[in-house]
Amino acid sequence: MSPGIETLRNLGPKSASWLRACGIRTIADLQRMGAVAAFQLVCRGQCGATVNLLWGLAAGLEDRDWRDLTESEKSTLRDALEGPRDSSV
Repeated sequence: MSPGIETLRNLGPKSASWLRACGIRTIADLQRMGAVAAFQLVCRGQCGATVNLLWGLAAGLEDRDWRDLTESEKSTLRDALEGPRDSSV
């Protein structure tokens, strides 16, 4: 069985609780969903969630400290939040 979400690097008890409330109980659950989709799901129910949660999820899935994400990586994650752009416009 996959380790519980509370064991993911960068997550505190509140963030882990938010994820569990959204049905993300294990690291494998998060891996299947992806950091961006999980963050979006949490944001629908938690007005206190900030982009730092996204950084923590993305870096945690790679067993990295969220502060080690480069600006390029953060930009890529922000772009993923915005979704695909229509190139015909």
